[in-house]
Amino acid sequence: MSVMKLLDSTLGKATGIFTVVIVVIAVLFNYFDDPDPVKYTSMAEDTKTLEENFRQQNKSCFILCASGETGHMLLQDLLGRNIFSKITLIGRRKLTFEDKAYENLVQDVVDFEKLEDYAASFQGHDVGYCCLGTTKAKAGTEGFIRVDHDYVLKSAELAKAGGCSQFHLESSRGADKNSNFLYLKVKGQVEAEIEALGFDRFAIYRPGVLLVDRQESRPAEWLARKFFGALSAVCSTAMSIPIQVVAKAMVSNTLLQPEQKTEILENKDIASLGKIAGK
Repeated sequence: MSVMKLLDSTLGKATGIFTVVIVVIAVLFNYFDDPDPVKYTSMAEDTKTLEENFRQQNKSCFILCASGETGHMLLQDLLGRNIFSKITLIGRRKLTFEDKAYENLVQDVVDFEKLEDYAASFQGHDVGYCCLGTTKAKAGTEGFIRVDHDYVLKSAELAKAGGCSQFHLESSRGADKNSNFLYLKVKGQVEAEIEALGFDRFAIYRPGVLLVDRQESRPAEWLARKFFGALSAVCSTAMSIPIQVVAKAMVSNTLLQPEQKTEILENKDIASLGKIAGK
Protein backbone atom coordinates (compact mmCIF):
# COMPACT_ATOMS: atom_id res chain seq x y z
CA MET A 1 0.00 0.00 0.00
CA SER A 2 1.34 3.45 -0.94
CA VAL A 3 1.94 6.16 1.62
CA MET A 4 -0.91 8.28 0.23
CA LYS A 5 -3.38 5.41 0.32
CA LEU A 6 -2.32 4.57 3.86
CA LEU A 7 -2.79 8.21 4.88
CA ASP A 8 -6.22 8.39 3.26
CA SER A 9 -7.26 5.20 4.99
CA THR A 10 -6.04 6.43 8.36
CA LEU A 11 -7.76 9.80 8.02
CA GLY A 12 -10.96 8.12 6.91
CA LYS A 13 -10.99 5.88 9.95
CA ALA A 14 -10.20 8.81 12.25
CA THR A 15 -13.06 10.84 10.76
CA GLY A 16 -15.43 7.94 11.20
CA ILE A 17 -14.41 7.46 14.83
CA PHE A 18 -14.73 11.19 15.52
CA THR A 19 -18.25 11.20 14.02
CA VAL A 20 -19.31 8.29 16.20
CA VAL A 21 -17.88 10.02 19.28
CA ILE A 22 -19.81 13.19 18.43
CA VAL A 23 -23.08 11.28 18.08
CA VAL A 24 -22.56 9.37 21.34
CA ILE A 25 -21.73 12.53 23.28
CA ALA A 26 -24.69 14.30 21.70
CA VAL A 27 -27.00 11.63 23.07
CA LEU A 28 -25.42 11.97 26.51
CA PHE A 29 -25.72 15.77 26.50
CA ASN A 30 -29.38 15.53 25.50
CA TYR A 31 -29.94 13.18 28.42
CA PHE A 32 -28.25 15.49 30.93
CA ASP A 33 -29.54 18.65 29.27
CA ASP A 34 -30.88 21.77 30.97
CA PRO A 35 -34.58 21.79 31.90
CA ASP A 36 -36.96 23.05 29.26
CA PRO A 37 -36.38 26.78 28.72
CA VAL A 38 -38.80 29.51 29.65
CA LYS A 39 -41.38 30.06 26.93
CA TYR A 40 -41.01 33.32 25.03
CA THR A 41 -43.76 32.80 22.47
CA SER A 42 -45.68 35.90 23.50
CA MET A 43 -42.58 38.01 23.14
CA ALA A 44 -41.98 36.76 19.61
CA GLU A 45 -45.34 38.26 18.67
CA ASP A 46 -44.81 41.59 20.44
CA THR A 47 -41.09 42.34 20.06
CA LYS A 48 -41.58 45.52 18.06
CA THR A 49 -44.21 46.78 20.48
CA LEU A 50 -41.97 46.05 23.47
CA GLU A 51 -39.08 47.88 21.81
CA GLU A 52 -41.20 50.93 21.05
CA ASN A 53 -42.62 51.07 24.57
CA PHE A 54 -39.14 50.78 26.06
CA ARG A 55 -37.77 53.41 23.68
CA GLN A 56 -40.37 55.92 24.81
CA GLN A 57 -39.13 55.63 28.40
CA ASN A 58 -35.96 57.51 27.40
CA LYS A 59 -33.61 55.25 29.38
CA SER A 60 -29.80 55.17 29.41
CA CYS A 61 -27.40 52.28 29.86
CA PHE A 62 -23.73 51.43 30.21
CA ILE A 63 -21.74 48.49 28.90
CA LEU A 64 -18.79 47.27 30.90
CA CYS A 65 -16.13 45.88 28.53
CA ALA A 66 -17.54 46.58 25.07
CA SER A 67 -14.09 45.68 23.73
CA GLY A 68 -14.74 41.98 24.37
CA GLU A 69 -16.61 39.65 22.04
CA THR A 70 -19.91 39.61 23.92
CA GLY A 71 -19.75 43.31 24.76
CA HIS A 72 -19.10 44.24 21.14
CA MET A 73 -21.99 42.11 19.87
CA LEU A 74 -24.20 43.53 22.61
CA LEU A 75 -23.35 47.07 21.53
CA GLN A 76 -24.17 46.27 17.91
CA ASP A 77 -27.56 44.86 18.83
CA LEU A 78 -28.39 47.81 21.09
CA LEU A 79 -27.53 50.27 18.34
CA GLY A 80 -29.51 48.27 15.81
CA ARG A 81 -32.65 48.29 17.94
CA ASN A 82 -32.16 51.86 19.19
CA ILE A 83 -33.98 51.31 22.49
CA PHE A 84 -31.77 53.56 24.65
CA SER A 85 -31.45 57.33 24.39
CA LYS A 86 -27.86 57.16 25.65
CA ILE A 87 -25.24 54.40 25.69
CA THR A 88 -22.02 54.74 27.69
CA LEU A 89 -19.05 52.43 27.25
CA ILE A 90 -16.93 51.93 30.36
CA GLY A 91 -13.52 50.34 29.90
CA ARG A 92 -9.78 50.59 30.31
CA ARG A 93 -9.26 52.19 26.90
CA LYS A 94 -11.15 54.24 24.34
CA LEU A 95 -12.44 52.27 21.37
CA THR A 96 -12.24 53.42 17.77
CA PHE A 97 -15.25 53.08 15.47
CA GLU A 98 -15.52 54.10 11.83
CA ASP A 99 -19.27 53.65 11.32
CA LYS A 100 -21.43 56.72 11.96
CA ALA A 101 -23.80 54.56 14.00
CA TYR A 102 -21.25 54.76 16.83
CA GLU A 103 -20.71 58.53 16.77
CA ASN A 104 -23.14 59.36 19.60
CA LEU A 105 -21.67 56.89 22.07
CA VAL A 106 -20.18 58.18 25.32
CA GLN A 107 -16.90 56.56 26.33
CA ASP A 108 -15.49 56.69 29.85
CA VAL A 109 -11.96 55.36 30.35
CA VAL A 110 -11.36 54.08 33.89
CA ASP A 111 -8.62 52.52 35.95
CA PHE A 112 -10.15 49.35 37.38
CA GLU A 113 -7.60 49.36 40.18
CA LYS A 114 -9.02 52.71 41.34
CA LEU A 115 -12.69 52.43 40.46
CA GLU A 116 -13.74 54.51 43.46
CA ASP A 117 -12.19 57.48 41.71
CA TYR A 118 -14.50 56.97 38.74
CA ALA A 119 -17.84 56.75 40.53
CA ALA A 120 -19.23 59.48 38.25
CA SER A 121 -18.94 57.13 35.26
CA PHE A 122 -21.49 54.82 36.89
CA GLN A 123 -24.01 57.51 37.80
CA GLY A 124 -27.24 58.27 36.00
CA HIS A 125 -27.75 54.97 34.19
CA ASP A 126 -30.98 52.98 34.26
CA VAL A 127 -29.50 49.70 32.99
CA GLY A 128 -26.05 48.21 33.34
CA TYR A 129 -24.55 45.38 31.26
CA CYS A 130 -21.43 43.62 32.54
CA CYS A 131 -19.44 41.55 30.06
CA LEU A 132 -16.14 41.88 31.92
CA GLY A 133 -14.00 38.80 32.39
CA THR A 134 -10.67 37.09 31.80
CA THR A 135 -9.14 33.64 32.32
CA LYS A 136 -6.74 32.11 34.79
CA ALA A 137 -4.47 31.15 31.89
CA LYS A 138 -4.23 34.76 30.73
CA ALA A 139 -4.17 36.66 34.03
CA GLY A 140 -3.06 34.06 36.58
CA THR A 141 -5.10 33.05 39.61
CA GLU A 142 -4.91 36.40 41.41
CA GLY A 143 -5.53 38.35 38.23
CA PHE A 144 -8.55 36.24 37.34
CA ILE A 145 -10.11 36.75 40.77
CA ARG A 146 -9.36 40.46 40.66
CA VAL A 147 -11.06 40.92 37.28
CA ASP A 148 -13.98 38.48 37.45
CA HIS A 149 -14.80 39.14 41.08
CA ASP A 150 -13.35 42.38 42.43
CA TYR A 151 -13.78 44.57 39.34
CA VAL A 152 -17.22 43.19 38.56
CA LEU A 153 -18.51 43.54 42.12
CA LYS A 154 -17.12 47.06 42.59
CA SER A 155 -18.68 48.13 39.29
CA ALA A 156 -22.04 46.77 40.41
CA GLU A 157 -21.74 48.57 43.74
CA LEU A 158 -20.97 51.88 42.03
CA ALA A 159 -23.81 51.38 39.56
CA LYS A 160 -26.29 50.66 42.36
CA ALA A 161 -25.11 53.73 44.28
CA GLY A 162 -25.43 55.76 41.09
CA GLY A 163 -29.10 54.95 40.64
CA CYS A 164 -28.95 51.98 38.27
CA SER A 165 -32.05 49.79 38.67
CA GLN A 166 -31.28 46.93 36.26
CA PHE A 167 -28.02 44.96 36.17
CA HIS A 168 -27.35 42.26 33.56
CA LEU A 169 -24.37 39.99 34.23
CA GLU A 170 -22.72 37.62 31.79
CA SER A 171 -21.66 34.67 33.95
CA SER A 172 -21.01 31.02 33.05
CA ARG A 173 -22.80 27.70 32.87
CA GLY A 174 -22.20 25.80 36.10
CA ALA A 175 -21.47 28.89 38.22
CA ASP A 176 -21.69 27.88 41.89
CA LYS A 177 -20.26 29.67 44.90
CA ASN A 178 -19.70 26.27 46.55
CA SER A 179 -17.93 24.71 43.59
CA ASN A 180 -14.53 23.05 43.97
CA PHE A 181 -13.46 24.60 40.67
CA LEU A 182 -12.04 28.11 41.01
CA TYR A 183 -13.60 29.49 37.82
CA LEU A 184 -17.12 28.34 38.67
CA LYS A 185 -16.73 29.27 42.34
CA VAL A 186 -15.68 32.85 41.57
CA LYS A 187 -18.52 33.23 39.08
CA GLY A 188 -21.01 31.92 41.63
CA GLN A 189 -19.66 34.13 44.41
CA VAL A 190 -19.95 37.33 42.42
CA GLU A 191 -23.47 36.39 41.34
CA ALA A 192 -24.53 36.00 44.99
CA GLU A 193 -22.81 39.18 46.15
CA ILE A 194 -24.36 41.30 43.40
CA GLU A 195 -27.78 39.84 44.18
CA ALA A 196 -27.30 40.99 47.79
CA LEU A 197 -26.92 44.59 46.57
CA GLY A 198 -30.67 44.68 45.95
CA PHE A 199 -31.08 45.86 42.36
CA ASP A 200 -34.70 46.24 41.30
CA ARG A 201 -33.83 43.68 38.67
CA PHE A 202 -30.79 41.42 38.39
CA ALA A 203 -30.43 39.12 35.37
CA ILE A 204 -27.75 36.43 35.30
CA TYR A 205 -26.80 34.80 31.99
CA ARG A 206 -25.03 31.43 32.14
CA PRO A 207 -23.99 30.51 28.61
CA GLY A 208 -22.03 27.38 27.79
CA VAL A 209 -19.00 27.41 25.49
CA LEU A 210 -19.17 30.61 23.43
CA LEU A 211 -18.92 29.88 19.72
CA VAL A 212 -16.80 32.77 18.44
CA ASP A 213 -13.41 33.28 16.83
CA ARG A 214 -11.47 35.22 19.46
CA GLN A 215 -8.87 37.75 18.41
CA GLU A 216 -6.51 36.47 21.07
CA SER A 217 -5.11 32.95 21.13
CA ARG A 218 -6.57 30.53 23.66
CA PRO A 219 -5.73 27.01 22.36
CA ALA A 220 -7.92 25.14 24.84
CA GLU A 221 -10.94 27.33 24.13
CA TRP A 222 -10.30 27.09 20.39
CA LEU A 223 -10.37 23.30 20.58
CA ALA A 224 -13.52 23.37 22.71
CA ARG A 225 -15.28 25.72 20.28
CA LYS A 226 -14.40 23.53 17.32
CA PHE A 227 -15.64 20.46 19.16
CA PHE A 228 -18.92 21.99 20.32
CA GLY A 229 -19.42 23.67 16.97
CA ALA A 230 -19.33 20.24 15.35
CA LEU A 231 -21.55 18.88 18.10
CA SER A 232 -24.15 21.60 17.65
CA ALA A 233 -24.43 20.63 13.99
CA VAL A 234 -25.56 17.17 15.13
CA CYS A 235 -27.92 18.22 17.91
CA SER A 236 -29.05 21.14 20.01
CA THR A 237 -26.81 21.14 23.07
CA ALA A 238 -26.88 22.97 26.36
CA MET A 239 -23.08 23.07 26.32
CA SER A 240 -22.47 25.73 23.65
CA ILE A 241 -24.03 28.79 22.05
CA PRO A 242 -23.15 31.36 19.35
CA ILE A 243 -22.05 34.62 20.93
CA GLN A 244 -24.46 36.64 18.77
CA VAL A 245 -27.35 34.73 20.36
CA VAL A 246 -26.14 35.64 23.86
CA ALA A 247 -26.02 39.34 22.99
CA LYS A 248 -29.47 39.31 21.40
CA ALA A 249 -30.91 37.50 24.40
CA MET A 250 -29.49 40.08 26.82
CA VAL A 251 -31.09 42.93 24.89
CA SER A 252 -34.42 41.17 24.42
CA ASN A 253 -34.59 40.21 28.07
CA THR A 254 -34.14 43.86 29.03
CA LEU A 255 -37.53 44.57 27.47
CA LEU A 256 -39.34 42.07 29.68
CA GLN A 257 -40.72 42.48 33.19
CA PRO A 258 -40.14 39.25 35.14
CA GLU A 259 -42.02 38.49 38.34
CA GLN A 260 -38.84 37.91 40.36
CA LYS A 261 -36.15 40.50 41.04
CA THR A 262 -33.37 37.99 40.32
CA GLU A 263 -33.50 35.65 37.35
CA ILE A 264 -31.04 33.08 36.06
CA LEU A 265 -31.03 32.27 32.37
CA GLU A 266 -29.31 28.98 31.62
CA ASN A 267 -27.91 28.17 28.19
CA LYS A 268 -31.23 26.91 26.78
CA ASP A 269 -33.09 29.96 28.06
CA ILE A 270 -30.53 32.21 26.39
CA ALA A 271 -30.77 30.26 23.13
CA SER A 272 -34.56 30.36 23.13
CA LEU A 273 -34.73 34.10 23.76
CA GLY A 274 -31.84 34.93 21.43
CA LYS A 275 -33.26 33.01 18.49
CA ILE A 276 -36.62 34.74 18.81
CA ALA A 277 -34.83 38.08 18.82
CA GLY A 278 -33.06 37.12 15.61
CA LYS A 279 -36.26 36.54 13.68
